[in-house]
Amino acid sequence: MLKANYHKYILDFKQASGTSRGILTQKETWFITLFQNEKKGIGECGILRGLSSDDTPNYEQKLKWVCDNINLGLDVLLKQLQAYPSIQFGLETAFLSLNAVDEFTLFPSSFTQGKDAIPINGLVWMGDKHFMTSQIKTKIEQGFKCIKMKIGAIDFETELELLKSIRTNFSSQDIELRVDANGAFSPSEALTKLQQLAKFDLHSIEQPIKQGQHKAMAQLCKNTPLPIALDEELIGVFKTEDKYSLLNFIKPQYIILKPSLIGGIAGSKQWIKHANNLNINWWITSALESNIGLNAIAQWTYTLQNNMPQGLGTGSLFTNNFTSPLHVKNGELHYKTDTNWKFKL
Repeated sequence: MLKANYHKYILDFKQASGTSRGILTQKETWFITLFQNEKKGIGECGILRGLSSDDTPNYEQKLKWVCDNINLGLDVLLKQLQAYPSIQFGLETAFLSLNAVDEFTLFPSSFTQGKDAIPINGLVWMGDKHFMTSQIKTKIEQGFKCIKMKIGAIDFETELELLKSIRTNFSSQDIELRVDANGAFSPSEALTKLQQLAKFDLHSIEQPIKQGQHKAMAQLCKNTPLPIALDEELIGVFKTEDKYSLLNFIKPQYIILKPSLIGGIAGSKQWIKHANNLNINWWITSALESNIGLNAIAQWTYTLQNNMPQGLGTGSLFTNNFTSPLHVKNGELHYKTDTNWKFKL
């Protein structure tokens, strides 16, 4: 017989991290643990309160229902959990963990053998000019060739100055720059702001306007001087036919896939299939999971062999994360085989 339980865990940020939706000091997450004979499997349900489509009052009750009904099997449970993408992801990865040779090697590869690494972007959080300048300097010193900067919460002119200061010293061949607006711009101002941003030879901008404004976003993607990546726009779109319709209507240049927010690995695969069919590029990003969830996302991402820098550098954000082989060096995520996992709730 298969048994399961769940636990809540609060991750504490090392420093308050700013986004256009507010300041983050803590991050709630949940773990599903499976037990069968002598084997154990662990999966993380990485919910983001205020953003996840499954941010509902009955979230814990749903986790309890999953654990009580775990012997229905993965396929049946995933169908029942369509409106709970973070639980889908936690459940998928828990079963992978249970069936793996060891509970942390879900997708054996050259990455998990420590022979290859994943290029990632360095994340610069919002804050005052001094704070953001300091972060940018640190990321460059750490060897990152791709920097992602959160924008939209401070004065736009100051943000332009920061981008200008980077480009004064580093060309687009030296440093790839991505910006993430988290929906901060209004539709009426977005195109003008994108024209100003485009002067700095940026790789892309994530979610310039809030999700759900499909006509405005489609028009923006059609006329933009700067490639647009959909992020929050994908949240809450559950049916595969709706995923295709959304991409076909908006026609973005990129989509960003966060498994915890869009239906786990299976849901992400659907988005990738539709994007490939529509000649839309994509990359994978973690969503502030602990190293348990990040590990699963990173190992799966490596198997996709997407050579773009991925958004997998969030493991060092927390004071109480779990010790793991995941290690960032020279702008790449490595799996250090000489480092053991330390996971205890």
